[in-house]
Amino acid sequence: MSKTPEQISFNMKRIRCKDTSIEITLRKLLWKKGYRYRKNVKKILGCPDIAFISHKIAIFCDSEFWHGYNWEERKKDFKSNRDFWIPKIEKNMARDIFVNDELKKQGWIVLRFSEKEIKNNPTACLEIIGNAFKEREK
Repeated sequence: MSKTPEQISFNMKRIRCKDTSIEITLRKLLWKKGYRYRKNVKKILGCPDIAFISHKIAIFCDSEFWHGYNWEERKKDFKSNRDFWIPKIEKNMARDIFVNDELKKQGWIVLRFSEKEIKNNPTACLEIIGNAFKEREK
């Protein structure tokens, strides 16, 4: 059953760009482990969801829809308004690559976790973040 434009609009307005459930999950685990961070730092390119400024570690918690995870398969799922959605998400993916490259040029370690990674194995995400800290200590 397809949704009305009003239902779609209502759903889209409810999508958050800050303090999403995956961000909160990861932040709570980091805080519990004693990591202190800044969130949504606008002065850093890409406005990372979590940033360790003194260590120059930027973390992005990416929803799979907006960031085009498994894109070649997923873009086949778009049935309506393909001329809008496909370029929109591909532009998001290109922006992610640009942000990653620019931050790395500035000396940042950039970590991107997908929604599934955070939900299915948050301890693995924590381990990757811990390894980034060890890399900085060298």
